[in-house]
Amino acid sequence: MSDRHFDELATRFAEKIYGGAKGAIRLAVLQADLAEALPQRPLRVLDIGAGLGHMSLWLAQQGHAVILAEPAEPMLEGARERFTSAGQSATFLQAPWQEVENHVEGRFDLVICHAVLEWLAEPQAILPVLHRLTAPDGWLSLAFYNRDALIYRNLLKGHFKKLRSQSFAGERQSLTPQRPLDPRELAAQLDPHWRVESSSGVRVFHDYMPADFQARTAPTELVEMELAYRRHPAFAGLGRYLHWLCRPR
Repeated sequence: MSDRHFDELATRFAEKIYGGAKGAIRLAVLQADLAEALPQRPLRVLDIGAGLGHMSLWLAQQGHAVILAEPAEPMLEGARERFTSAGQSATFLQAPWQEVENHVEGRFDLVICHAVLEWLAEPQAILPVLHRLTAPDGWLSLAFYNRDALIYRNLLKGHFKKLRSQSFAGERQSLTPQRPLDPRELAAQLDPHWRVESSSGVRVFHDYMPADFQARTAPTELVEMELAYRRHPAFAGLGRYLHWLCRPR
């Protein structure tokens, strides 16, 4: 297994992820968490696996200096176009995570790593790099595909054969991540060097709703309720993604 990049799937990714309620919920939760935690001053921000630049653009609009690192040229070009249309500037770096340290200087007040780990052949290998890139008083914003939520969804669908075989990887052309992460394993890997300061579920109920209920519910209401329940002790762990805000130890 090798790291998965999105050169051939940029357009499909944009439509599938950010073309509807799923993307709106994802951005709303991530932005709410960051707005709540970050200091009110200009920050140096590094977005690893920046994709089409949705999160970086929002941060640039808050006055932060942003570097976008993305291995897939079509994705990075889409991010450039997004910034240009919004009248914002940033530094764009086409590089996989393994090469980022060779192209940037110093440490960052905020390092973003959203929906990256689940596409890596060895997710734990990126963690020391993230630590070296984060300032001692900085933040790591880590969002990852939640194995618990995938198991629960398969239970609801009666896909017991898949659960027995532990076959969770998506097909090659699928946008289902190839390696969903067990939150407990990841927490243990982070613990020597990071404190998880806050945890939110991203899409704690939306993906479990029957399709007809989704269709007749206003997107604004979906976002409102996802924000309201993103940290509920019974529901947060069911988020399709989990968002952890971490500080270096």
